[in-house]
Amino acid sequence: MVGESSVLKKYIRECQYVNGLEVKSVCTKNKKIFSDTEGMFGGYCDDYDEMLSEVDAVYIVSKPEYHYEQIKKALDADKHVLCESPIALSKHESIELFEVAKRRKCILMDSLKTAYSTAYARLLVLIKSGKIGDVYSVDSTCTSLQDMGVDSWNSICGWGPTAMLPVFNILGTDYCSRRIVSHIKSGNNDFFTKISFEYNHAVASIKVGKGVKSEGELVVSGTLGYVYVPAPWWKTDYFEIRYEDSTENKRYFYQLDGEGIRYELVAFKKAVESGKYNAYIDSDVSDTICEVIESYYKRTDFVEI
Repeated sequence: MVGESSVLKKYIRECQYVNGLEVKSVCTKNKKIFSDTEGMFGGYCDDYDEMLSEVDAVYIVSKPEYHYEQIKKALDADKHVLCESPIALSKHESIELFEVAKRRKCILMDSLKTAYSTAYARLLVLIKSGKIGDVYSVDSTCTSLQDMGVDSWNSICGWGPTAMLPVFNILGTDYCSRRIVSHIKSGNNDFFTKISFEYNHAVASIKVGKGVKSEGELVVSGTLGYVYVPAPWWKTDYFEIRYEDSTENKRYFYQLDGEGIRYELVAFKKAVESGKYNAYIDSDVSDTICEVIESYYKRTDFVEI
């Protein structure tokens, strides 16, 4: 495992529940991780190349600007990779990494824990089976009040991939236009960002922020009814399908262990063992997430407020 984020602690703990998965080495400058997870992993390593020589696979949660280089180095060493989204800061880099993984016969998985939860998977199945008719709108909100320090992620990278996931899963990646509106604190640190997408027969919007708080819900609107997932929707264990006649409303409950991280680790382990990745997140979704974030950094289709 490599990175400075406190998310590492969650993954170290959840690995204890996955048979056959051992945390061999942790490469980080965040020493607090060791005090909070003492005895749960093999040891500390401050050299990424040295760490790669000791492991079969790597989980990456370093700052996004390091992802491309670290993934490429791991794949070139024939190591499997699970990386927090976005896996790169440009679409062409994302495409390249998936091509390298395929060529080296390695697994490269985008780490978005929501995609691996049972409730979220069931939600997609019900929508695509026509339970709410034709979908015309997807609205997703992910916010938190967090200090954007030196080692923390900005809003677009920290929350953007999660918020975009249901948009691209439900409406696809072939949108016609987009508009990014951000309130910038400094540099590339956005307090708040809203992105609007237009499709041929639908629209979508996401709101993400680490300096603005809003209701973290997901709403999918259709011609027969709508899906409502209450906050925090990205930890999906419950959702409702609501209709004009409220007596027809249905509620769905599913168990969620370890925020979905456990399911993600199991899926990754199975993919490594079988050599086949069951695409919970298609590579074109990963590529498009990187494409949108690239537009943010290049300030294309962009407005600052």
